Amino acid sequence: MRLALLVGSVVLLGLWAGLSALVVVLAIVVMIFLHELGHFVTARAAGMKCTEFFIGFGPRIWSFTRGETEYGIKAIPAGAYVKVIGMTNLEEVDPADESRTYREKPYWRRMSVAVAGSTMHFMIALLAMLVYFAAVGAAEDDNWEVGYLAGPEPSSVSPAEQAGLDVGDRIVAIDGAPVVTFDDLQDVLGEHRPGESVGVTVNRDGQAIERTVDLGESGEGGAFLGIGAYYPPQRLSLPSAAVRTVTEFAEVSRLTVEAIGRIFSPSGISSFLGMAVDTARTDAPDTTASDETDIEAQGDRVLSIYGAARLGTQMADTGPAGLLLFLALINIFIGIFNLVPLLPLDGGHVAIATYERVREVLSRSKARYHADVAKLIPLTYAVIFVLVGIGLVALYLDIASPLELPN
Repeated sequence: MRLALLVGSVVLLGLWAGLSALVVVLAIVVMIFLHELGHFVTARAAGMKCTEFFIGFGPRIWSFTRGETEYGIKAIPAGAYVKVIGMTNLEEVDPADESRTYREKPYWRRMSVAVAGSTMHFMIALLAMLVYFAAVGAAEDDNWEVGYLAGPEPSSVSPAEQAGLDVGDRIVAIDGAPVVTFDDLQDVLGEHRPGESVGVTVNRDGQAIERTVDLGESGEGGAFLGIGAYYPPQRLSLPSAAVRTVTEFAEVSRLTVEAIGRIFSPSGISSFLGMAVDTARTDAPDTTASDETDIEAQGDRVLSIYGAARLGTQMADTGPAGLLLFLALINIFIGIFNLVPLLPLDGGHVAIATYERVREVLSRSKARYHADVAKLIPLTYAVIFVLVGIGLVALYLDIASPLELPN
């Protein structure tokens, strides 16, 4: 009966929220499953005893037992877990199973289990990015065109549009000065003043067209043409896609580390809580369009799992390319965040295993050293308190002021 209710709930989600939302939710469930599968496979390979492998927490909805492991689904969809016996010195284990505990295995085996979840996230992200670059393509700085026309004010007309430029045009020169990239265009415009007339050479459908544009004035007082760039993606060969995947993965990972540092800094947390206070001071929460917030205006805002699924649905609504980008970004973030060296995150187990190994090496003893995890309990509870608090505030913001992708 519980399993039937779960299947019915999934069907209702698809009917209520749409196919994109259903695909994103299922993708998140698969992502969580693969994270735990990484722990499970490496633990079993190391000879550790795994007694449970569940999706969700709380009351059991459905389960079965194979060998020494119970597999199943629980009622609260807040994650998943694999129960490996003897993760710390605090857990009592049957003496007959002591040799199969996590804590008794060699350092490299414990590390393989601890980092397996994040490794799975990184593998998913790399695969999504590889498929994206090979099937959809990549934007290049020297391959751009006019993506939109806009005046200096919302109701005003773009100077470029007044001169006859259109979306899809490629500007190749201004007053004879060659323009290769959009940055080149900005540099050339910087040499002119508002009100000047400039000759613009445009490539339109393979034909060169000349137009004279009377430059407007930007909000900063500079020359204003009134266009925005669009970079049409170009499909890459598989080797080129692989190289691009590695470089982009490294860049996104670097940006993610910096963003996590900003988010969980005192000023970042203060700014985040300030968003919630400002939202609460406005009218009663409402999810109408008027309360939606442009993602570009929110900076490093933390998302709840609901907010991530909602944003992922918007990206998936744009097509498979959007879904691939969502999978790449969310997996890189979770993979890195999970390695923060604090319990209950996997990075906490990495830190403990490394600390134990260092103590063993320094003592020059072959005896195993076990860290006293009891000393970390206050810090662990503090981390849980902060994470749960931030998660609840993020959920409130995702409901009261949901993020919207820019048009």
